[in-house]
Amino acid sequence: MKEKHPFQIANREAIIGIILALFHFIWWFGFAYGLGTKDPSQYQYILGFPAWFFYSCIGSVLVISTLVFIIVHYFFTDMPLDEEESYHT
Repeated sequence: MKEKHPFQIANREAIIGIILALFHFIWWFGFAYGLGTKDPSQYQYILGFPAWFFYSCIGSVLVISTLVFIIVHYFFTDMPLDEEESYHT
């Protein structure tokens, strides 16, 4: 099996990071502005927080932290940071 070039690995991991950041923004925006546009008298509360705040701010931290842990643990590659001659062109 041919070993991948470190820049290929870094590009793949950067794309994964961008996808995670976009997912986090969509999650936050969807709950904050999706549930938060009602009249405040109609809000539902979770642990004393309005549902839109709980899901967009507190829930997103739990979900994104779990996703980041899983992705880093299973999909990212541990690479040495020292320079190697075999990768120079």
